[in-house]
Amino acid sequence: MNTAADVLELAPVVPVVALDDVAHAVPLAKALLRGGIRTIEVTLRTPAGLPAIERIATEVPEMVAGAGTITEPGQAKRAADAGARYLVTPGTTDRLLDDVDASGVPYLAGAGTVSEAMRLAERGATAMKFFPAEPSGGVPFLKAIAGPLPDLRFCPTGGISPQTAPNYLGLPNVGCVGGSWLAPKDLLAAGEWGQIEQLARDAAALR
Repeated sequence: MNTAADVLELAPVVPVVALDDVAHAVPLAKALLRGGIRTIEVTLRTPAGLPAIERIATEVPEMVAGAGTITEPGQAKRAADAGARYLVTPGTTDRLLDDVDASGVPYLAGAGTVSEAMRLAERGATAMKFFPAEPSGGVPFLKAIAGPLPDLRFCPTGGISPQTAPNYLGLPNVGCVGGSWLAPKDLLAAGEWGQIEQLARDAAALR
């Protein structure tokens, strides 16, 4: 995987996970793989984020682990050092973009407006995150910008459900969606890996 565009092709649904327990990282990754999902975005919203990425990268190398919620300089390098194979930011600032650029790791930078998407395009990005998707206009927004910005493709994330995901995936400028429903906290806490595997299998069939 060499570019951000490659990230969009990994799976129709990218699980977006905030882990509270590092011990859940490996069994979660294995359950998702068994269900046909070969990537996971582990957010840095919790202290378990970086060590979880490291565990997945080391023990489940066939799973493409990404680091999400990169919001400040320094996080990109730490995530890359932990084994993250791509980075995801919720938004964009010049300082943050310079930092993720310097990491050498593909990234999906967040855009929530036409201007933000165009700004990223000026820096050479053709694949990016659309966040927060539902509050920012959802499917109608992405349909509206497909004409003036035909070369851009997105991973919409934020407020998307199994019911609405197909509406996004049917758009020509959407490569995948991000979703938290593949690894709900109650199933993680209970170690219900079989149920998570089934959620992954259902998500993998959406493409």
